[in-house]
Amino acid sequence: MCASIDLNLRVRPRRATVIDAPLPSRLGRLFAPVDLASLAVFRIAFGLIMFWEVLRYFHYGWIDRYWVDPVVNFGYPGFEWVRAWPGSGMHLHFVVLGLLALCIAAGFFYRVIIPLFALGFTYIFFLDQTRYLNHFYLIILLSFLLCIVPAHKMWSLDARRHPELRADTTPAWTLWLLRAQIAVVYFFGGVAKLNGDWLRGEPMRMWLADRTEFPVIGRFFTEESTVYLFSYGALFIDLLAPALLLFGPARVLMFGAVTLFHLLNYRLFTIGIFPWLMIAASLLFLPPEWPRRLFPRSGSQPITIRSKVHPHDRWIAAGLALYLALQVLIPLRHLAYPGNESWTEEGHRFAWHMKLRDKSTAARFFATDSNSDQTWELDPEDFAQDWQVAHIVDRPHMLVQLARHMRDVLRNQGYGHLEIRAEVMTSLNGRAPQLLVNPRVNLAGVRSGAPPAPWIVPLQDG
Repeated sequence: MCASIDLNLRVRPRRATVIDAPLPSRLGRLFAPVDLASLAVFRIAFGLIMFWEVLRYFHYGWIDRYWVDPVVNFGYPGFEWVRAWPGSGMHLHFVVLGLLALCIAAGFFYRVIIPLFALGFTYIFFLDQTRYLNHFYLIILLSFLLCIVPAHKMWSLDARRHPELRADTTPAWTLWLLRAQIAVVYFFGGVAKLNGDWLRGEPMRMWLADRTEFPVIGRFFTEESTVYLFSYGALFIDLLAPALLLFGPARVLMFGAVTLFHLLNYRLFTIGIFPWLMIAASLLFLPPEWPRRLFPRSGSQPITIRSKVHPHDRWIAAGLALYLALQVLIPLRHLAYPGNESWTEEGHRFAWHMKLRDKSTAARFFATDSNSDQTWELDPEDFAQDWQVAHIVDRPHMLVQLARHMRDVLRNQGYGHLEIRAEVMTSLNGRAPQLLVNPRVNLAGVRSGAPPAPWIVPLQDG
């Protein structure tokens, strides 16, 4: 269906002109036309990167590992009803996702395809909390944002099939919305690094010490200057990237630094497609007409700046403001909870806290039959996959989910009223191991509620 892709690059050369008209307000600037080229390139890059991600799942056998082999998935609160497709359904689901991704890149039936992809990927995301990754969350956000921007009106099969659909410009807000979303990721990734551990070089110091085989520069990874260069370099890139990518004199230098930063991350850490997605997204901060400089034969139509603000524009602006306000508030919610969020995990997710913590955990689980007062130790890998257990044992609220699952399985085996407790010793960023949760609390009986959780033992050296 999408195997043959013609991006419709051969258009008549036209010299771009701008017809000036007075803008009545800043609101008018949101709706002023800008070149569509950079959005079209991002659509193509996004679709190809998503297709690559699907191929990776087939290549590495991750579909079976994560959604076919497990006897249980640990869903998000309120979404426990989401279940994996039976039989070969998950494989078929990923085949469809791959085809949808190719169609996004090609701009083929875009208005139908991109919502289907967004929903299909969101379904994968909600299947299991242990598979949470920041870039999966970002993919969902970008997928839904792409549903509302006209990224298919240039260099697409839709524009070739329907010439009346073709456009060279787009309202400025469509570009700035995506820029703002990526700026949130960068900026709050930097804000999260303004903590004592990161500023003293942890966990970067431990990570670099384990990667001295890195080509050429690996021999310097145990030196303190290198540790602080990497730690503070990442901090400043995250904090400054959005602003400097928009600042003309610094743009080229900053884009080079951002690209090098993501390539180093790709080589140093196991973070999948995230570096490539962020490099592609960083291109959105360049002048919107930049792709035309690579394809000088692709001209543009005259751009007429609208001099009037339509009534529905205010509703669009209000919707954008509400969305961006949520994107700012959600990463800050951990400030409402006591303790170190890297320890308690309360407010850690959906906040762009990336590569901030290194946890080493040893956990023992115990079941007590209250009728016989008999206690025995449980092996968590008898109840869940080893990779699930590895992601659960240092996340307190997921310990509660695992404890409930253990209780339910044992009840089905004929046991009566059971209590599940855990002794969990965790080391955060090189600290001495400490108790993570109260070992006297019946985790299977903990009621779900808003943070803070009183049964989480506070970090002694916070």
